[in-house]
Amino acid sequence: MSTENGVMMQYFHWYTPADGNLWKQLAENAQNLADAGITSVWLPPAYKGSAGGYDVGYGVYDLFDLGEFDQKGSVRTRYGTREEYLAGIKAAQEAGLQVYADVVFNHKLGADEEEVFKATPINPDNRHEIIGELQEIKAWTHFSFPGRNEKYSSLKWHWWHFNAADFNALDDQANAIYLFEGKAFDESVDLDKGNFDYLMGCNLDMNNADVQKELFYWGEWYLETTGVDGFRFDATKHVKSAFFLDWLEHVRYHSGRNLFAVGEYWSENTEALIDFIGVTGGSMMLFDVVLHYNFARAGKEGKNFNLQTIFDNTLVKDHPTHAVTMVSNHDTQPLQSLESVVEAWFTPLAYAMILLRKDGYPCVFAADYYGAQYKDKGRDGNEYEIRMDSHQWLIDRFLFVRREYAYCDQYDYFDHPNCIGWTRLGKDEEPLGMAVVISNGEEGRKNMETGSPETTYVDITGHIDDTVTTNKDGWGEFRCQAGSVSVWVPKKIAD
Repeated sequence: MSTENGVMMQYFHWYTPADGNLWKQLAENAQNLADAGITSVWLPPAYKGSAGGYDVGYGVYDLFDLGEFDQKGSVRTRYGTREEYLAGIKAAQEAGLQVYADVVFNHKLGADEEEVFKATPINPDNRHEIIGELQEIKAWTHFSFPGRNEKYSSLKWHWWHFNAADFNALDDQANAIYLFEGKAFDESVDLDKGNFDYLMGCNLDMNNADVQKELFYWGEWYLETTGVDGFRFDATKHVKSAFFLDWLEHVRYHSGRNLFAVGEYWSENTEALIDFIGVTGGSMMLFDVVLHYNFARAGKEGKNFNLQTIFDNTLVKDHPTHAVTMVSNHDTQPLQSLESVVEAWFTPLAYAMILLRKDGYPCVFAADYYGAQYKDKGRDGNEYEIRMDSHQWLIDRFLFVRREYAYCDQYDYFDHPNCIGWTRLGKDEEPLGMAVVISNGEEGRKNMETGSPETTYVDITGHIDDTVTTNKDGWGEFRCQAGSVSVWVPKKIAD
């Protein structure tokens, strides 16, 4: 499917309330999102996790339980019931939104029974280092799904469907990853820790015929059941790369649809991202992790950060057709495992840079759009109360400008370390240009070409009250306040 000029929203965050209301909220908000300029929504994992109705969704227990069976202490998931999920998808699609499902193929958690078998302990920090003999272990690896009682699938998962786990009930003090007898870590994964095949829980063995068959079948079942338009894949750097290519080819062929796909390959190593794109034949996009970290550094360093380098080493700069650009996500928000906060003052500047430029498929984070309040423990063990600001007012204006003006040629003015700008020339049939100026230091000014001669411009952000009128060649001096962004559009349209 085409993502040209589209905008995705990550319609959840890590602390989305566990009240079972998210799917109903989606149905209620879908038309408002579409009217604002959102074209697709990425929804959280919809299947039952090991923590039942409290699970964010990444502790996968049963892929076939979409909030239908009494398992792990609840029928519904954190976000609602199966019926509410399907109704939310239908409402979103009727509003004109594409819907992307979050898929976790890396691991399972919350097994129903323990099993005894043999495994070799491995150093968690160096997966090439064996730290003990092949030994008998006892681990939670048998998934029988008694609450589902074989509806949709009869497969019961056993230890041989996995290749590793990190807990042994016979030695619960050991700090080890246990590589199961007869198994090996996949080589086509990220090279961190020597080999990053293993992440958590019971690690799926993607070379096992039963596992491959079940995941291919599940993909068919899921598409037929939900009718989603694409997928976001979790933890792709921990899974054999070629599996995603095989799985996508299968479900695209089976459904007869050009399903969208984006992977979470969480790495600042641009070469690793590019390699993954190559191995998967360009069949899916990736989140631009490097760009996120550039935003986070820029926010912390303030005027000491050189804005001319904001796109250095990013996927959107070097491989724009495969880049999903983002400011933040559920893993980077405060108190989370990959906490990497983009400061509140810089967040609007970052959104201007993903929503108002030519390249990339931008993703708006729900917690940045709606705001968020929650409590949790930090890494120091202390509890903190977090408040994330809502930037909806400005983001909505950026979305309007993107829809009306973000077309055709883009002229960049990245000629100062503390003030950058660019213009877009507008639609071919209605060439009314726009201009963006961003400063992380003092008040900024840029003399830029819009392609619209003798046109009066206003700052749609409201930060500056004055107008700017371009000369007969379409040039004008546009400005912004210190540490801010201004977006200039023709006055007659803004009115």
